[in-house]
Amino acid sequence: MKPLLSLFLSLALLPTLCGAEPLSASEIVTRSDQQMRGESSYTELTMNIIRPDWTRTMTMKSWTKGLDLSLVLVTAPAKDKGSASLKRHREMWSWLPSIERVIKIAPSMLGQSWMGSDFTNDDLINQSSIVVDYDHQLVEQAPFDGDLSYVIDAIAKPDAPVVWSKVRMWISKETFLQRQVEFYDEFDDLINVLRTYDVQTLGGRQLATRMEMIPADKPGHKTEMITHAAQFDFAIGDDFFSQSQMKALRD
Repeated sequence: MKPLLSLFLSLALLPTLCGAEPLSASEIVTRSDQQMRGESSYTELTMNIIRPDWTRTMTMKSWTKGLDLSLVLVTAPAKDKGSASLKRHREMWSWLPSIERVIKIAPSMLGQSWMGSDFTNDDLINQSSIVVDYDHQLVEQAPFDGDLSYVIDAIAKPDAPVVWSKVRMWISKETFLQRQVEFYDEFDDLINVLRTYDVQTLGGRQLATRMEMIPADKPGHKTEMITHAAQFDFAIGDDFFSQSQMKALRD
């Protein structure tokens, strides 16, 4: 019995001897969010809205700071240039220069299309809510695009101001990037699927430089987002994320 007991104890202690305890589902989600945005971030992107009989292209710039501050500026085409979306903590606004008007985004508007794309207002300017507004559960480990990933279900907390009741994420074990994300409504119906590709090093960290948002029930529809440049962890004041700055920004 003694050899068997010794073997059992050795196996029980193996995780401790080999290193830290496994990360919890919430720790994985938090680390993934930090990998994609850092303490602060700046990105330059192209968005292609693809439909069965037409395609529309937009370019934009995006800034974030922590979990609570983000700003997105459209730089092209000309008719949309200068449009901006702002998030400060739980409040969000859009600036429409064509009518010189700031519109506050009410909770009922979070699920609406952002600039006619397959991304919602919530997807683009409230991304970090996945960390604070959801409970997380590790489901399994499975590959996506050859990348072994944690599969995690994020279930919306009661009364959380979010669009999706459940979000299922494939988070790379190697890079902690989100490789696939499924979005479900309150009836547990799949609405959209986000897939990411072309992992490269930008701004000193690895990023998936191409992502596709695909509606589950609209064949031939998708929105592609391509990241061209990125910077991370630079000094930026909270006052940058303001309505006055949103209206003053230029390409």
